[in-house]
This record gives sequence, C-alpha cells and structure tokens, in this order.
Amino acid sequence: MESRASLKFVRMAPRKARLVADLVRGKDVSKALDLLQFAEKRSAPIVSALIRSAMANASSKDAGVDADRLYVKTITVDQGPTLRRWTPRAMGRATRINKKTSHIVVVLDEHRA
Repeated sequence: MESRASLKFVRMAPRKARLVADLVRGKDVSKALDLLQFAEKRSAPIVSALIRSAMANASSKDAGVDADRLYVKTITVDQGPTLRRWTPRAMGRATRINKKTSHIVVVLDEHRA
C-alpha cells in the first residue's frame, strides 16, 4: 500500500535538495528520519517533514498500516519555475539572478514479508 506526499514551489535549488533526497532513497522511514535529523543541509528539515506527512497519509488511508515496515520507495526532486530578479552592476548594466524552486515528491511503501 503506497502513500505519497508532495511539496511544491520550495524556494531551494533542486540540485541542493537532491543531495538530501539521495541520502534517504530506499531506506526505512525510521532510519531516514534519523539521518535527516543530523544532516547539516537546509533541505533536511523540509524532506523530514515531507516523510512525516507521507506517514500520516499512510495511517489515514489504512488504519492497520505498520509504521515500522514503511520505507522510502521513491523520492524525486524536480525543478519548478525560476524567479528572475535583477541586480545593478557597473556602468548602468544589470545582471539577472535566477532564484530556483523545487517540487519534491515522496512515496512510501510497506516491506513485503
């Protein structure tokens, strides 16, 4: 029984969020949350909250789901729209600054015994 949670338009570059997503992909939920608790990346609390949300979605879908048997089946980080901003430079010029956003999707599943 799969459960999923998604978070869109996170103000973080997908390249940086993928570093944390790669840490927890395929791991048990308890192990993944332990890893994220001590990861010193800005996206770690975001991914941790998303995994907790997927766990809550699993328990609301099926009351008999065992949280100890859940694992991170897939986690994807896709690029969202880019916010384009301008900053002044020398001699009256301007340079564009791209503020990237991410869409993060987590899918949890139960281990089959």
